Amino acid sequence: MSEPSIYFSEVNERQGVFSRRTFLMGGLAGVGVLALAGRLAQLQIVDADRYKLMAADNQFNFRLVPPPRGLIVDRNGVALASNRPNFRVMLTKDQVDDVDATLDTLSLISPLSPDRRKAVMRDIEQSPRFAPVSVMDDLTWEQFSAVNVRLPQLPGVTADMGEVRVYPFGGAFAHVIGYVSKVSDVDLKAPGAMNDPLMHNPGFRIGKQGVEKALDRELRGKAGGKKVEVDARGRVIREDPRGDIKAVPGKEVALSLDADVQNRALEVMGEESGAIVLMDCRSGDLLCMVSTPSFDANRFVKGLSGPEYKALAEYERKPLLDKALSGTYPPGSTFKTMTALSALESGINPEERIVCSGGWFFGGRTFHCWQKRGHGAQSMHDAIKNSCDVYFYQMALRIGPDVIARTARAFGINQIFDIGIPGQKSGTLPDRDWKRKRFPKDPVWHPGESPSFGIGQGALAVNALQLAVMTSRLANGRKALNPRLIKSIGGVATPSGADVPDLPFSKEHLDIVRGGMAAVANDVTGTAYKQSQLGLGDVKMAGKTGTAQVRNYDKATTRKASEWRFKDHNLFVAFAPYDDPRYAMSVIIQHGGLGGATAAAPRAREVMRVALLKDPEVRARIEKPMPMPEAPPAAAGEVEGAAPPPPTDASGQPSPFPSSPPPDPQ
Repeated sequence: MSEPSIYFSEVNERQGVFSRRTFLMGGLAGVGVLALAGRLAQLQIVDADRYKLMAADNQFNFRLVPPPRGLIVDRNGVALASNRPNFRVMLTKDQVDDVDATLDTLSLISPLSPDRRKAVMRDIEQSPRFAPVSVMDDLTWEQFSAVNVRLPQLPGVTADMGEVRVYPFGGAFAHVIGYVSKVSDVDLKAPGAMNDPLMHNPGFRIGKQGVEKALDRELRGKAGGKKVEVDARGRVIREDPRGDIKAVPGKEVALSLDADVQNRALEVMGEESGAIVLMDCRSGDLLCMVSTPSFDANRFVKGLSGPEYKALAEYERKPLLDKALSGTYPPGSTFKTMTALSALESGINPEERIVCSGGWFFGGRTFHCWQKRGHGAQSMHDAIKNSCDVYFYQMALRIGPDVIARTARAFGINQIFDIGIPGQKSGTLPDRDWKRKRFPKDPVWHPGESPSFGIGQGALAVNALQLAVMTSRLANGRKALNPRLIKSIGGVATPSGADVPDLPFSKEHLDIVRGGMAAVANDVTGTAYKQSQLGLGDVKMAGKTGTAQVRNYDKATTRKASEWRFKDHNLFVAFAPYDDPRYAMSVIIQHGGLGGATAAAPRAREVMRVALLKDPEVRARIEKPMPMPEAPPAAAGEVEGAAPPPPTDASGQPSPFPSSPPPDPQ
């Protein structure tokens, strides 16, 4: 019989399980505490600076401060584009409960037109939540003060002073300088634009045309920042001026233009449509580049309404077109200088005479001269002076188009010059190669095309800048000058237009052409004698008139059209002083009527006078006193400066001086 046994395994097992669980839980808790302690040590010791910076970033923020845009000045430091203070009202939509009610309140201080209100609402919808949107600009001090007084009752509204671009001379420099305007969706698609915070600033303006567009990066500067303390919702609590980052202003751009000459050119053009370009024929600097009619660039800064822009765009005289660079016209008789020089280079004797009877029959048609009764026998000098068409018809036919085109290219025709701004059109300079490419179905240059080409008509088209360059190279007589518009950027000068090779033409031939131009303006029988007299002493001007047809004439039409768009173009090129050339210019009057001396030459004279009178050396020459007449030689025995001997009678005896004048014989 077995004896009963007692087992205690249950108690021991329970104790063992409890102990193991205790150690396990304790170990896990210990590991957790150690991990927590390690993490706290990392956060509070190792990464303390990083999180301190992140906390400061959450507490403080930088609001973008646009930099002042760089100034644009003329050659004498006169401001052509500057900045002025602008009192404005800004609205942040995230801080406004009722935008419409807020705008209603603000409109009581400064009225908001329906169009302006729609534009503001559109900007508010498209802008980021915390980005302020400009609601009102150019407030008066009274309006600005009234808004500031009511700011406590207008949450989300701020009033500050910014800057706005201003063009002191209005339309005088509009085509050259251009204007600034709001950033558009097209602008944001440009490379790097999306990453530039300035491009997303609601009040920021960028260049849209001319120098403002071409040198936008240089003029823009570098943005700064204003340090502010914000709450959890990003609203500004206070400002911290000690942490502000100053904005870097844009660079100053100096142009070669002269404000006085430019304004005079705009003044003399009046309501005419055309262009005037004046160039220093020693350095290549452009002193004047006017296109008319113009527009007020200040209106584009604020933003034009739809009807305003439509009126400018649809006006037949095209005020938005830069006629100095983008407008191309037949040069007319101003191009005869190139034909004459080409003839000389081809071996033509300048003394050879061609008889002009008022027309020349060739190829089954009559090529008429502008002088119906004819000019008679003409040498090259006479033909340039009288602008005889028949002479140049025959010269062009004899030398052919390729020689003329080669000469014209050497003088800047059909060229695009690097003057720092876009918009130039090269025009058309026909020759045999051009004919083959342009008209593959009729690639042959026909002899009947040369006469028109020789007098600056046909397919030939140039702009005013090219004509000024052509004239300046003729006047210089040695250098193939290039025009320069940008004189310096940020104080760093740009290359001179005189750093160029010499012209590949004989000085003797150039003198013959220039002599003809001098006769145009100074010979009493010249085509522009009356209109070219400067009235500046011995300072004389040389020039060449031109008239360019805009349509063909037959028996049923006349060149004396009454409708503006059917009138001929009126042109004149000139340089002065003739004996020491300093300035060369071109004038194009679109549809100015018959004869380059009627509309273009008088305007050229007035602009040239201003340029010459501003030149210190020329002015000193003008003001130099005339030499005294020579005294007759002293008789034998006379002493210079001594009193003359007393008078004598017929017998040689001294005669007393009469006490009164002799009686009137009548």
